[in-house]
Amino acid sequence: MKKAKVMVYNRVSREVQEKLKTRYNVVNYQHINPLKHELFLADLKDTEGIIGLELPVTEELLKQAPLLKIVCNVSTGYNNLDIEAMTKYSVMATNTPGVLEETTADAVFGILIATARRIPELHNYLRSGGWKQYLTHDQFGVNVHHKTIGIIGMGTIGSLIAKRAYGGFNMNVLYHNRTRNEDAEKRYNATYCEMDTLLTKADFICLMTPLTPSTRDLIGKREFDLMKRSAIFINGSRGATVDETALVEALKQKKIRAAGLDVYRQEPVNHDNELLQLTNVVTTPHIGSSTYETELAMSKLAAQNLNEGLSGKKPANLINRELFIQTEGNEYEI
Repeated sequence: MKKAKVMVYNRVSREVQEKLKTRYNVVNYQHINPLKHELFLADLKDTEGIIGLELPVTEELLKQAPLLKIVCNVSTGYNNLDIEAMTKYSVMATNTPGVLEETTADAVFGILIATARRIPELHNYLRSGGWKQYLTHDQFGVNVHHKTIGIIGMGTIGSLIAKRAYGGFNMNVLYHNRTRNEDAEKRYNATYCEMDTLLTKADFICLMTPLTPSTRDLIGKREFDLMKRSAIFINGSRGATVDETALVEALKQKKIRAAGLDVYRQEPVNHDNELLQLTNVVTTPHIGSSTYETELAMSKLAAQNLNEGLSGKKPANLINRELFIQTEGNEYEI
């Protein structure tokens, strides 16, 4: 029996890829321009499933993939997928929720601490031979404990950041969200407030929203102007949620103290990006879920979604659920 062709695009663990090869005809592409890559387009014509990270699945791509049944993102986010177009072409979209949240919260809170205590800057200072006497006042960081954190986007990861802030550092938690998060209010004594109030009161402002049309450029010049001059801004969401030009100006003009960034408008980030030249910025290369354990678990879950979708079952993590209707026998079909 002929194996179905499956395309691996970017980050899928080696162990999972080896298992996929026992079941499917697997082709692999890493960091290409998909619509201009001739071999990719040729393979796309008879590909039935795609698994991986950050492939832009647009209507233009779907038109060139007549046999495609499912696309499995190895991530919780899926802003790279045109869900409306995929539904139109009867292509299932899946993601990997419930796997990376704790790991990402660890990373974001680690970036927050590193920024507040100026750990990367002082690491380089020591390594370069600069530590010849006691630190001066100009080299001190600021406390994290007992400060006020403002979390914009109190979803699962936002709530886990609040848990770390409240339970581990005795922080006062403010949050802004589309809807009230009563669980976070009860567990972490979190206080809901309008975003402008959060921006003016918080010592640490942590942006954790998904990227949607309403959150694109959510934080810009106006928002930075509202922040305390002592505020530290952390972005663990998506790069396009922030106006980077406005952020650079806010940092250079000392409108805010510092920023810690794991995401950027263009990734990988350009080496000449001004954010990389500023000493009051801590940068990491989108490390949110990048631990061995979490990446493996995400790859396994994405592969499970793929197997279910290609075997005719409804994947547990299906995003465009409207593709399926329930029959009398409680089976699902497109």
